[in-house]
Amino acid sequence: MSTLVALAGLPGTGKSTIARHFARDSGAVWLRIDEIDAAIWARDPGRDIGPDSYHIAAALAASNLSVGHCVIVDSVNPWPLTRAIFAAAADRVGARLLGVEILCSDAALHRRRVEGRAPDVPGLVLPDWTRVQARDYAPWTDAALHLDTALCTPSDASAAIGAAMAAPPCGGLGVTG
Repeated sequence: MSTLVALAGLPGTGKSTIARHFARDSGAVWLRIDEIDAAIWARDPGRDIGPDSYHIAAALAASNLSVGHCVIVDSVNPWPLTRAIFAAAADRVGARLLGVEILCSDAALHRRRVEGRAPDVPGLVLPDWTRVQARDYAPWTDAALHLDTALCTPSDASAAIGAAMAAPPCGGLGVTG
């Protein structure tokens, strides 16, 4: 069964690094909201994108899921509303949804990551630490998997996602570490 892996987490927690590892390791299609946002802003600078990039990513995910690919969506995915967009896309094509929340429990490490990052998407402006801290983000308490990047490597996180995908689609997959 095709699976849509929907990541969620604040900027700088390691979502893109994990997604890159997972896509490389598994062959999954990797969709980045940052790439979609940057493409929109390149054509319409300063535009308030709202949820448009999430709807675009969900449509692309559904297309890939419908032909048997697994997909990992890399985004902050901050609220139940955005998470529902991906759940609906998976449901529309009969795919499984695996919600994965990424966090970094070590605030000093998280801050160093945010402050030390360079944009890897042309035209993308990364948030500073103050903006990351002020971000409206609702924890994804019922995500199938919770990964703390202060406690695990990107390779470990990728492996944990793969293991969760291999498990039957039922409860009890919450993992920290």
